[in-house]
Amino acid sequence: MNSQVTALSSVERFPKTSHSFGQVCFPKKRELNSQLQSRRSVIASGIASPAANKAIKAAKTSSILAHFWREIQGFNNWENLVEPLHPLLRQEIIRYGEFVTACYKAFDLDANSKRYLNCKYGKKNMFREIGMENSGYEVTKYIYATPDINIPIQNGASCGRWIGYVAVSSDDSVKRLGRRDIVITFRGTVTNPEWVANFMSSLTPARLDPHNPRPDVKVESGFLSLYTSDENDKFGLGSCREQLLSEVSRLLNKYKGEELSITLAGHSMGSSLALLLAYDIAELGLNSNSDNHSEIPVTVFSYGGPRVGNAEFKQRCEELGVKVLRIVNSNDPITKLPGVVFNENFRVLGGTRYEFPWSCSCYAHVGVELVLDFFNMQNPSCVHDLETYISLLKCPNPVEIQREGVDFFNKARELLLTAQNFNMFPWKIAADNMVSLLVPSQRI
Repeated sequence: MNSQVTALSSVERFPKTSHSFGQVCFPKKRELNSQLQSRRSVIASGIASPAANKAIKAAKTSSILAHFWREIQGFNNWENLVEPLHPLLRQEIIRYGEFVTACYKAFDLDANSKRYLNCKYGKKNMFREIGMENSGYEVTKYIYATPDINIPIQNGASCGRWIGYVAVSSDDSVKRLGRRDIVITFRGTVTNPEWVANFMSSLTPARLDPHNPRPDVKVESGFLSLYTSDENDKFGLGSCREQLLSEVSRLLNKYKGEELSITLAGHSMGSSLALLLAYDIAELGLNSNSDNHSEIPVTVFSYGGPRVGNAEFKQRCEELGVKVLRIVNSNDPITKLPGVVFNENFRVLGGTRYEFPWSCSCYAHVGVELVLDFFNMQNPSCVHDLETYISLLKCPNPVEIQREGVDFFNKARELLLTAQNFNMFPWKIAADNMVSLLVPSQRI
């Protein structure tokens, strides 16, 4: 399927309040107001209080989402929802983006901390500690990962680092969402081995299905290493893949018989892991619902993500019904990698697609693309910053966006560039240039 593209810049057309979901239409604002009239009648005064207005708005949104969540999750490939961007889809993109932001807020970059490079908080308290206690989800598992890369710049053992978490919607949220939602989120690149994995741009067969290896389906070797490496076995964790598939299987079995969805979200490198997991789940058939012979929807929300695999990988994801919405900034260099030259556009000349001997080595983006457009001359690092992505979605006409993400990436930059003996490696130059682009030095 061809990607749908729209531009959301600092000056945007505000979407209308009524849009089509394939054959289903949202009720118009006038009709919604009529449905909510009974709620307004409980307000004593003629003018509703701010709290009451907020409650009415929440009730209206919840009612719509509960009925149309499949379309929002990409059932119709977001047809008529991306251009212009529908407010309900915008809301869900922001919501899942904030789940990813939680990874950064909870990640410990204090080298003197006992939880260094891990989550600062326990699973039961994480959402409360970062101010998301009303998210309506409960964290069920933390995920750890380390690529199978041996480099002498590591201080201590190359143990698993906290990469993200699995959460499930609460009973109360099920009513609002219209289903039980399993969310898996991943942060972006921080540690030295992760940076090295990002620059391993060679394609390798995924071979995730033992019964059908599909050697033509190839993915970036660094991302695959981070996903499948068994380095964590030394610490009793298992690979990132094993942790994830085990927890997803457990939750699917626990909530068997309910209406379910599997939503994966990640930023930068994390979006690559999200897509690999989505493909893995669908390829293994874990999302097959034997009760009614249907499939549980698997959806990826990718924020500033790079290409992950070749054209055959893209085609297989589409065949399996994996839905991917890529939120990208047109000025973000990470979204152009890998495959700056050899990509999905290289094989198309004059509107005709050609097959070359090296076509299987061309990278290809997967899914539907939602294009944002922002850049700040005083702070070029904002082009890849997740906080900026979300801030622009919340406020399409920003004057100046202040972000917590700058501090996080500055700390990550310091961690990377102060590593012992880092200068002696040939890929240091590439890593240094990339980090300098994304996180430039702050001059006074």
